[in-house]
Amino acid sequence: MLTDGSFLVHHFLSFYLRAGCKVCFVALLQSFSHYNIVAQKLGVSLTAAKERGQLIFLEGLKSCLDLLFGEKEQSGQPSPLQFLSEGASDLKALFDFVRMSLTPAGSDSWKGPVLLVDDLSVLLSLGAAPVAVLDFIHYCRVVVCSQLKGNIVVLVHSNEDSEDEENELVVNSLCHHSDLILWVEGLATGFCKDVHGQIKIIRRVSLELTAEKDLVQVYQYKIQDKNVTFFARGLSAAVL
Repeated sequence: MLTDGSFLVHHFLSFYLRAGCKVCFVALLQSFSHYNIVAQKLGVSLTAAKERGQLIFLEGLKSCLDLLFGEKEQSGQPSPLQFLSEGASDLKALFDFVRMSLTPAGSDSWKGPVLLVDDLSVLLSLGAAPVAVLDFIHYCRVVVCSQLKGNIVVLVHSNEDSEDEENELVVNSLCHHSDLILWVEGLATGFCKDVHGQIKIIRRVSLELTAEKDLVQVYQYKIQDKNVTFFARGLSAAVL
């Protein structure tokens, strides 16, 4: 059964903003107003975070439309999604946007930088090659994680029955290079009003090829209006 892991994006966005981190959010799936409405339910104002310079928000939907209809960026800089109009094979403009957004200025007092991407699979749908997407993530990891000591949170969608080889290549590569994997899936038994799905938390013991096994925990969850409840399998209110 297919499910949607977007509730994790909202969680990490509000979590890092409350923690005082500088966040670059590459939002390719929804509008700013959508994310802001959900964030307000979680006690965070994205508008205020943008105004104080803590949140750098790339509204992918608007950028795509601007490129298609020939509108120029208000900043005068090249669009981060320039590859759409130029037919370029790389995502250098998008990487430059992330790097400039998170490189601290002299007056910055924010904690560690965070890159948040929702949803990386959209880049493939827009025509970016899998190699270009993986190169983009690699260079972001070098700058954000290695140089700036920050974090990257990326959402991708996967389906075991999918015939989309390019998407599965990206998913498998991301899993191989990630320290922590949150794998969200629906219930094998189908819909249940008290249990919306299960999440597998995979902590990578080592990114190298070793005999050590990854640490895996499995929980079930229920999405509510202002939060998400997690519990061990078989311990939901419906079962008890």
